[in-house]
Amino acid sequence: MGYTVVIPARFASTRLPGKPLLDIAGKPMLQHVYERACESAATNVIIATDDTRIVDAAEGFGAEVMMTSIEHRSGSERAAEVVERRQLPTEHIVVNLQGDEPLMPPALLDQVASNLATNDDASMATLCEQLETDAQLFDPNVVKVVLDYRGYALYFSRAPLPWDREEFIKNPRQLPDKTVYLRHVGVYAYRADFLQNYPKLTPCALEKAESLEQLRALYHGYRIHVAEAQEGPGPGVDTPEDLERVRSLMGMSCC
Repeated sequence: MGYTVVIPARFASTRLPGKPLLDIAGKPMLQHVYERACESAATNVIIATDDTRIVDAAEGFGAEVMMTSIEHRSGSERAAEVVERRQLPTEHIVVNLQGDEPLMPPALLDQVASNLATNDDASMATLCEQLETDAQLFDPNVVKVVLDYRGYALYFSRAPLPWDREEFIKNPRQLPDKTVYLRHVGVYAYRADFLQNYPKLTPCALEKAESLEQLRALYHGYRIHVAEAQEGPGPGVDTPEDLERVRSLMGMSCC
């Protein structure tokens, strides 16, 4: 099964300005992300950006890169421009790999693409894994997902959902033993026709409140299938602390 990986990459970042080009183990972070994508079964890997500094860096390490509009509000909208300009077939699968995931296993890109391909009534697919610590449960940077019995997303939230009322009355800051909590792994697969339509959907209050773009799709009635990741995705980079952690991990792996 052939699919395309799009890596949206913005230079601007509130917590880490110039994040895609920050050095990790002697390479810009974006290069590590690109190399992971190239190790997958994808037939094409395209970096989509709105900054010439990222274009220059990407061309420097041999990546295919597309300059896209500065008006995009999300990685999904940036990927949608790639689909439109490349005139990809309606059923072609596009995987959105965020530019701050240098430790994303290539197998997970293949898994999320395959997951969408085998669930015809889904417009999107993504992955999850079980939460393991109290800190993860109450960390707003760790997005939680609640599923139905078929694995379709009911809701995504930065809050600790589901709220185990009885357990939290007894231990308000502790991960309950008997309730399964799932962390969203932020890699998406879309059908090309849905992705082209996504920017036309009106942003909703839930999306704005949680700052989670996938809630727009749920609000407008589209289905998102979620599978448990076949292996751990490794940490992404959102904060300076994350950056140092990944630098340590990748420095060790390079030795």
